[in-house]
Amino acid sequence: MMCLNALFQVGEGNVEEVRAVVAAGKPLAYTTVLTLLDRLARRGVVSRRKQGRGYRYFPTVDRNRLRHMALKQFLEYHFSGSADELKSFLENPPAVPETEAEPELVAAAEPLPAPPLAMAQYAGDAGRQPDFVSTLVPELAAGMSGNPSSESEM
Repeated sequence: MMCLNALFQVGEGNVEEVRAVVAAGKPLAYTTVLTLLDRLARRGVVSRRKQGRGYRYFPTVDRNRLRHMALKQFLEYHFSGSADELKSFLENPPAVPETEAEPELVAAAEPLPAPPLAMAQYAGDAGRQPDFVSTLVPELAAGMSGNPSSESEM
């Protein structure tokens, strides 16, 4: 996600330009950024064009569609897909008792699953589009393959 967000910020860039934006938050090696961009390109999330000895990368997924997909996954995971449950939670947050064990619970807690495109970014079998894209957001998968979608707009 870091590389994709960097591309949204710069619009188009080579590995070093993307790396410079990513480095503001988390320094990554040149080869790491190159690998992540290559995996995103193989999945159709970014495109690239040859320039000199390297490539220039640019996003092919609309940022708002990506945000919608991430929000949809968040709602599904934490609120059973209900925007009303999220609204209720935000309007009336439950009291969270502070305990001495709380820092230990936070440290021992499992990390949350990554958003779909972030999982695609790190997935090992980069040769095919992940099934979750077509399952969660059919119109995004259709847009990536160039096929019109029969589903309504998100």
